[in-house]
Amino acid sequence: MSHAIWAEGLVKRFGSTTALAGVDLAVRTGTVFGLLGPNGAGKTTAVRVLATLLRPDAGHARVQGFDVVGQAHQVRRSIGLTGQYASVDETLTGVENLIMIGRLLGSSRRDARSRARQLLAEFQLTDAADRAAKTYSGGMRRRLDLAASLVGRPQVLFLDEPTTGLDPRSRNELWELVRGLVAGGVTVLLTTQYLEEADQLADELAVVDHGRVIAGGTPEELKAKTGAQVLVVRPTDPKQLPTVLTALRDLSGNEPSLAQTTVTVSTADADLLPAVVRRLDESGVKVGELALRSSSLDEVFLSLTGHRADPGSGGSAAGTGERPTPATGPAGTGAQPTTATMEGIR
Repeated sequence: MSHAIWAEGLVKRFGSTTALAGVDLAVRTGTVFGLLGPNGAGKTTAVRVLATLLRPDAGHARVQGFDVVGQAHQVRRSIGLTGQYASVDETLTGVENLIMIGRLLGSSRRDARSRARQLLAEFQLTDAADRAAKTYSGGMRRRLDLAASLVGRPQVLFLDEPTTGLDPRSRNELWELVRGLVAGGVTVLLTTQYLEEADQLADELAVVDHGRVIAGGTPEELKAKTGAQVLVVRPTDPKQLPTVLTALRDLSGNEPSLAQTTVTVSTADADLLPAVVRRLDESGVKVGELALRSSSLDEVFLSLTGHRADPGSGGSAAGTGERPTPATGPAGTGAQPTTATMEGIR
């Protein structure tokens, strides 16, 4: 199967708000596909449709060859989902959480316990296996949440902003885990507002805004769409920033951007750098930094959407009133585990 996920013309409305306005996706098997977009772009809604948690109003989608509407049960058996917020039961231990998921999926007590211990070892949680999840750090909870989504050995894994709120070290650890999963043949669809995360993990990207895919390709292909290169200038004297802004605007024909004491401008003109050097020298501007580099994904995002990504918040469909749906393990396994139900499946 060349594509693990295929979607055409997905539409989803919530009252008068259109969260998805005809989304097309094609995710190759055994790759990481990144969905980029600001808050309210429709990323989470797309994931929930593909994971059979929402029914589309129009369009078609298949996951592992199964239709997400007509064959929802088969889709759920082949996927795992980690949402924006950890959905493990904090009153249960790490091993109890994973055993719970295994039992809900139909495994015997013995097999569920064996799978739980295996995953805890893979995710470096063995030492904390018998501690209540409420004692875990944020990074540990996310690792446990990801482990829970893998209990059923899914072929496709949906990660909806998995590193939101994590410190840099925990993010790097989670990235390594994702790389390992893909190396083992798992297909990953990742939604994120962290441009660095998309650059690090994604083989292909789709930029979503206002419920539509507005651009797609590899990270390098998207970077090339903005003009391929960015000129960066930082004068030693901040008082000369207006002069630098005027020079870059005049010589590039593009509107430069200012971040603190650094001015940047996109360009496809190979002669811009020497022209800027001459102009600044004639103006008496002393330069502390002068560089010509490739566009970053952040600049691609800004160019395509008109604003920068906001990595500091969550992200559900704008205006839908959606609340994150806890979903640990293969979608559709039901509500979060509770101590009462755990007693019945030990």
